[in-house]
Amino acid sequence: MYFLIIVKLSKMLKMLLFLKICDKIILVIVLTEIYFIRHCEALGNKNRLFQGVSDFDISEIGEKQLEFLKKRFENVKLDKVYSSPLIRAFKTGLAVKGDKDIPIEKCQGLIELDGGIVEGKPFAETFSSMPHLADAWDNHPQDFHPQGGESMRHAYERIYETVLNLAKENRGKTIACTTHGGVTRSLMCRIMYDDINKLKDTPWTDNTAIAKILVDDNNNLTLEYFNDSKHLPEEYLPKRNRVSEYMKVKK
Repeated sequence: MYFLIIVKLSKMLKMLLFLKICDKIILVIVLTEIYFIRHCEALGNKNRLFQGVSDFDISEIGEKQLEFLKKRFENVKLDKVYSSPLIRAFKTGLAVKGDKDIPIEKCQGLIELDGGIVEGKPFAETFSSMPHLADAWDNHPQDFHPQGGESMRHAYERIYETVLNLAKENRGKTIACTTHGGVTRSLMCRIMYDDINKLKDTPWTDNTAIAKILVDDNNNLTLEYFNDSKHLPEEYLPKRNRVSEYMKVKK
């Protein structure tokens, strides 16, 4: 007879344990906790540009957002922080790390979707001249694939594999990943629907909004909550094209 117990062990005992008690085997599955955080406001957000992999720095509002994010994570125990290599995400990772004596590592798999020919260009101007891309972006984002850039379908798989690999490398630990709006949306779609065709129905998240994900030994991902931006005062929440309410995923 087998009993399955899912627990989060103390730091010293975070490993997969098989305990034989009275001829019964208890299988303890360790959960890895991942805080998945979108970067603060960057200049591309402020100026309504397609940022993609363009390395725009953060805005003044972004700097303020990071102050509140740093305070939010002051008492959250973390083992490591992973960041997209882009400066807007890395500065966000430094805020999450705060004064903790833990490593922060750049991870290429957390980078935003490469916009190819639309990189760094104004949304309005670009999409008005490329109606086929505008239609895909608004109505069937799973088919968005700008010339010279990464397809949304590829990014959808990339971010999923990245999260599984990070969970495997940090089994039983608690880590934070600072990343981008597009890949965050893709991952939330994967967890919530397991269907990229539901990407249009998946909300965008606010700058510095937090999602909490649990990953078990069988690579099952559970979303505890997402788009948690309650650490931000109203004046630092985005005003356009983003969901700003706190969304709790009920079990």
